Amino acid sequence: MANNISRFAIHVDDVARARKFYELAFGWRFQPWGPPDFYLIQTGDDSDPGVGGLMHKRQQPLTGTGMKGFECTLGVANIDQAIAAIEAHGGKIVMAKFTIPTVGSGVYFHDTEGNHVGAMQYEKEG
Repeated sequence: MANNISRFAIHVDDVARARKFYELAFGWRFQPWGPPDFYLIQTGDDSDPGVGGLMHKRQQPLTGTGMKGFECTLGVANIDQAIAAIEAHGGKIVMAKFTIPTVGSGVYFHDTEGNHVGAMQYEKEG
């Protein structure tokens, strides 16, 4: 499996306002999923699906330390090997390995520059 970007997440202060912006500006479609104020984003159409996304309320206020920008998740073949590689090459795991039922197992890490990134070993389909 290639280590392609498989998802992005947009952290926002006002979910309704941000959702309306992306729907009107880019034609993205939103589907509620999981906890309140959490949405799956479809950026493309059936012929050109694009990259799937997520939108949810910001977990930390923007005080200089909160998440700014889009958070990307890398699809990996083996999460334990990915964790070992991240740590071996100077990255730091910032959220221990977790499992999302029907989705897969993942971690969040900071790269050597402090960027917040996700890695996910997705469950096999079918």
